[in-house]
Amino acid sequence: MKIAVLKETVDGERRVAATPETVRKFIALGADVAVEHGAGSAADVADQGYADAGATLGDRAAVIAGADILLGVQGPDPATLAGVKPGVWLAAGLNPFGERARVDTYAAAGIEALAMEFMPRITRAQSMDILSSQSNLSGYKAVLDAAGEYGRAFPMMMTAAGTISAAKCFVMGVGVAGLQAIATARRLGAQVSATDVRSATKEQIQSLGAKPVFVENVAGIEGEGSGGYATEMSAEYQKAQAELVSSHIAKQDIVITTALIPGRAAPRLISDAQIASMRPGSVIVDLAVEQGGNVEGSVAGQVVERHGVKIVGHRNVPSRLAADASALFARNLYNFLSAFWDKEQGRPILDEEIGDAIRLTRDGKVVNARLLG
Repeated sequence: MKIAVLKETVDGERRVAATPETVRKFIALGADVAVEHGAGSAADVADQGYADAGATLGDRAAVIAGADILLGVQGPDPATLAGVKPGVWLAAGLNPFGERARVDTYAAAGIEALAMEFMPRITRAQSMDILSSQSNLSGYKAVLDAAGEYGRAFPMMMTAAGTISAAKCFVMGVGVAGLQAIATARRLGAQVSATDVRSATKEQIQSLGAKPVFVENVAGIEGEGSGGYATEMSAEYQKAQAELVSSHIAKQDIVITTALIPGRAAPRLISDAQIASMRPGSVIVDLAVEQGGNVEGSVAGQVVERHGVKIVGHRNVPSRLAADASALFARNLYNFLSAFWDKEQGRPILDEEIGDAIRLTRDGKVVNARLLG
């Protein structure tokens, strides 16, 4: 069983899908591991670290030759995988909805593509969930990015020259990223409030010492989606939420938006008029910018200014913490493969629940129900 670790080629991607730690663990399972030269350099992992862990190193052609499993962070260009053997597994974040044509190409090449972001939100798969591990870092980094752009201090400071008021931070969307953003902003001393369409998050917000901001007594709330994700709201709820947010957002210094709906464009949470109501010097961080954005006027890959408010739209936020993001991502992949490792066959054998959820292609065809529906 040969596992190949690919070097990322997407512009700005600094993460790597395996670390010396996980290489050692794979070898302990009985696998051979080959790592593409320079795969970990952007994440501060030298080739020598992989060599010391027992991996062999080479160019892409040598690494993928004879490989049974390919590991990546983002889906590789199929043109760079010429020569892989039929049935090889590709485990990575494959963006199945955004890169549908690429999925078809994987199928035509005989690759069994496994989309790690389709990992079901069930208890036994928590340690395999790349969305959770990477979103956790995104929420943390979003607050640091906001602090870097904000021209004032976060905590209240009492000095001989007078008192500096604490920054007011509002988090919109209380999933993994939102919860970490709340916790980080609180640690920096901000006054934190948060909102979400899912009523179950109110207690989570309060447990972190933040103030929940929720629409009350409105019928038609449908926010409790499957797998812990939000779904779209009723028109009545959307209207009530917009009114509530408008009055609240005008008083905020920092706003962080994290709302995503799988397979759909990111919901619009903040309008241009709401941005105009904020005081000059305020900062908005849009973590959903790559899926269309929660904020009107946000631009992927840029920090823009509207009405005196900075709107931060960094791409690939986890990659901005490449070393830690890689360590967590690599552990997700190891936890996934090792959980199904069959010692007699010397390879992982997926069960139906998780296998059917993440498998995109098999035997030359696209087989995932979420792509065929």
